[in-house]
Amino acid sequence: MISMYRFRLIFFSFFLFWPLSSWGSNGGQLIWLEIDGAIGPATSDYIERGFNRAQEQNAELIVIRIDTPGGLDTSMRDIIQHIIASSVPVISFVSPGGARAASAGAYILYASHIAVMAPATNIGAATPVQITGLPGGQQPEQEFDKKAGKDGKGQPVDSMRKKTINDAVAYIRGLAQMRDRNADWAEQAVREAASLSAEEALTQGVIDLIATDMGDLLKKIDGHAVNILGQEMVLTTTQLTIQHLEPDWRSELLAIITDPNVAYILMLLGIYGLIYEFANPGMILPGVAGAISLLLALFAFQVLPINYAGLALMLLGIAFMVGEVFVPSFGALGIGGVIAFVIGSIMLLDTDIPGYGISKPLIGFFALLSAGMFMFVLGMAIKARQRPVVSGMEQLLGSVGEAIDDFDASGRVRVHSESWQAQTDTPVRHGQKVRVIALEGLDLKIEPVTEYTDSETLEDK
Repeated sequence: MISMYRFRLIFFSFFLFWPLSSWGSNGGQLIWLEIDGAIGPATSDYIERGFNRAQEQNAELIVIRIDTPGGLDTSMRDIIQHIIASSVPVISFVSPGGARAASAGAYILYASHIAVMAPATNIGAATPVQITGLPGGQQPEQEFDKKAGKDGKGQPVDSMRKKTINDAVAYIRGLAQMRDRNADWAEQAVREAASLSAEEALTQGVIDLIATDMGDLLKKIDGHAVNILGQEMVLTTTQLTIQHLEPDWRSELLAIITDPNVAYILMLLGIYGLIYEFANPGMILPGVAGAISLLLALFAFQVLPINYAGLALMLLGIAFMVGEVFVPSFGALGIGGVIAFVIGSIMLLDTDIPGYGISKPLIGFFALLSAGMFMFVLGMAIKARQRPVVSGMEQLLGSVGEAIDDFDASGRVRVHSESWQAQTDTPVRHGQKVRVIALEGLDLKIEPVTEYTDSETLEDK
């Protein structure tokens, strides 16, 4: 009886606690995100939605794999704000071998709860390249003497440049102090564009550990303590289920339209489409396509570091070229428009951030296309001016007709099969050929034709 009682107790205990033990063995979820390439609005949107997904699914961990040369300041700061406010631990992992966390990537790595690099990767070069753009350049900057206000060669440094560098230094030092990482080297990365390999970064306290792959990473961080919103949390990563979130169609579309070259093409297609629609009312398709393209371009320019002087020059150049069509100036407006268009296009996104510049061949192609259209329209206008007038009162000048009556000063003549009152200083006779030399109201001023050639107009009776 006792053995049967124990058997039943074990049997029911097994079925009662089996679901809990099975759930514990499966563990929680790990959300795996990727930053691959230049950081922009599409990257920021993708990371934000990834963090939202992690919170909705009560994920245990977020891992961001990084391989980036840099990107836009606004997008980088948006990502860092999400990392700092996250209730889920965030690990930034620079991988695979050969990857880099340059410029904006270095800031994101410093902001993460745990910073990890794979062997043969590097971090650094976080000097801002310009005020509108972000940390993003790969060109080493000269050493900055903040006390003397001069660079390494003793040249004075622009005050606005100094403000930009000091702001970037304060920002990355704040991130380093929050995560207890090497703040002095972080400042060097900004002021001197310093870079480190994975091994050097680990030695100098820039990162927390080195891992070869995701499996190695999860093993090494198991039991690691992190501070999440002021509370200590110990990570348990041995039973996590990895969910890899790739960019969806929305992120892909956003990445396409915020590409500077695509935005540039959309803007020009939009402007030319609307111009064509206004010149040919009722076509509908050019107007609809132009309006959609222009709105997409304006959205892209809203999130890109646009130089508005360059944009104004582009619009002015297009306006000049269009003006040449309606008010022919024998090239003055057209040539000026092409010059303004090219200069504005070059100035539109004047940045050294990788992946955020307009292709010079693309600018040249559209400049030549616009100039070709302008030359075609100008040539048509010149030819039209050289052609004889074939309508209106002006067509009568130089026309040849014949006298209907005999008269010495005033009488009737037939020109272009029409009967006109004519005035003459030389007497003419019925049937005599006459040429129109002037218009005086509704009267023609004529003279007799003494010699007639094939090039002149002869009207039959």
